[in-house]
Amino acid sequence: MSYRAPLRDFRFLLDHVVGFDRVAATGRYCEAAPDTVEAVLTGAGRLCEEVLAPLQRAGDTRPARLENGVVRTSPGFAEGYRAIAEGGWISTSASPEHGGMGLPQTLTTAVNDMMSAACLSLQLNPLMTQGQIEALEHHASAEIKALYLPRLISGEWCGTMNLTEPQAGSDLGALRTRAEPRDDGTHAITGQKIYISWGDNDFTENVCHLVLARLPDAPAGTKGISLFMVPKRIPDAAGRPGAANALRVVSLEEKMGLHGAPTCVMAYEGATGWLVGEENAGLAAMFTMMNNARLGVGVQGIGVAEAACQRAVAHALERRQGRPPEAGDTGAIADHADVRRMLAVMKAEVFAARAIALANAVAGDMARATGGADWAVRAALLTPITKAHGTDTGIEVASMGMQVHGGMGYIEETGAAQYLRDVRVTAIYEGTNGIQAMDLVGRKMADGGAAAFALLDEIDAEAAAAQTALPDLAGPVAEAARTLRGATDWLVAQPSDERFAGAVDYLRAFARVLGAHYHLRAARAAGGQGPRAALARVFVTRILPEHAGRLHAARAGAAGLYALSAEELAR
Repeated sequence: MSYRAPLRDFRFLLDHVVGFDRVAATGRYCEAAPDTVEAVLTGAGRLCEEVLAPLQRAGDTRPARLENGVVRTSPGFAEGYRAIAEGGWISTSASPEHGGMGLPQTLTTAVNDMMSAACLSLQLNPLMTQGQIEALEHHASAEIKALYLPRLISGEWCGTMNLTEPQAGSDLGALRTRAEPRDDGTHAITGQKIYISWGDNDFTENVCHLVLARLPDAPAGTKGISLFMVPKRIPDAAGRPGAANALRVVSLEEKMGLHGAPTCVMAYEGATGWLVGEENAGLAAMFTMMNNARLGVGVQGIGVAEAACQRAVAHALERRQGRPPEAGDTGAIADHADVRRMLAVMKAEVFAARAIALANAVAGDMARATGGADWAVRAALLTPITKAHGTDTGIEVASMGMQVHGGMGYIEETGAAQYLRDVRVTAIYEGTNGIQAMDLVGRKMADGGAAAFALLDEIDAEAAAAQTALPDLAGPVAEAARTLRGATDWLVAQPSDERFAGAVDYLRAFARVLGAHYHLRAARAAGGQGPRAALARVFVTRILPEHAGRLHAARAGAAGLYALSAEELAR
């Protein structure tokens, strides 16, 4: 089975569901006309099908390795990376000022979805670079921009972000890496970082590390963190990679999946670094990159879900077991009711999660194009939902895909298990999904829930408009929105411990209601007939009801969780 880019779904979502026409109507993105969109989707789809998908298995069976301090990448990855870079796929949304295409992030999101489905291990490399480009565009000095951005955008160099340390996981306030000022304006960076995705490779001229570190006498905690550009090789006067910097890859982590993507332990031993942004304001600058990555990681989950679904469908259509063929029945396991249920649920889940991610990207594009605060708030609200729900969808659909394969799903040669092993980490990195949920009910509800209520108003309006033509879909969506509104009212009135105890359930419930909303919109656009409407009915009847149980759990409070002491949990 070979991956096929779901171009029809992207076209339908952009044209009929997420409102991409509003983005293309802005002055900033007016070049994103239908012919441009078609060229981007078609070109990216061809790259993913013909170049990247064949690398998926090699990355798993012949992983990256460290030899004499040099990372050697999986067979074919260098050629695959060059195809990505030479095609301009790293820089679709980067500023034209430094060589980027300047296209909407929505199109980059679609491209990243397809690349993740084709070969997640390799796609992780340009995703990191895309985030670094955005961080530098917003926070770096003119000199750093002029030196680094053209080379990152072209793919000659690639980027990483270095946050985590052995003693400081998600608690960045506990990091200890030091930055000592030098007389020439640079800084000596000393410390160790762990879990650095694509911390080195053997196919780019330079690797550019954005490193969080502390200046002398910096305030404690997150208020004392600064951000530094620390390249693997120090650029010379002409901007060419020169002398090796005082940094090295100590080891590569042995991981459950993503074997083709080297995850490095990095040592900085007085390495030369340049300050990015203001002193002690590094976390804000890094969050620009992290928010870009959170949308991207959510899309990684969705891309893997797509690939796992395609493989499961192909297997179910070919595998014959259990009964002889009858009239209108091929005898394939796809005709068994429970297998059909799994396949339909998988497709409905992918469509819903993809719609949420693209709607998130549209909101971000509209904020950039118009400066509208409401759009920026909408994008911020959707980001933790996209990241957490997109990656949860990847894990759950990949697991269901294994189930469709039966015993063969547990056998590596089918490729079904690799999807689950590869995608599992996406719920952990770039902020665990629990942290995303706490962000949603914490910072993103600091407005008293205004952004959430505005989105619920739109869901109500859509359901009302569909009530006459599609009452079987519109009614349940309207009722789910009312239930979510009530839970949101309750949530914003609670102290943080009560909110956090139910945060994951609340986020999952919100995603279910959003997914049903976008399925309803798709069914309306399809005239209530055909596969779009049928898929919407699968979601509304079989998946949306989960929201009620989730919201019940979200309102259960924290007391029951703490009724068991730590000692009792350990017994």
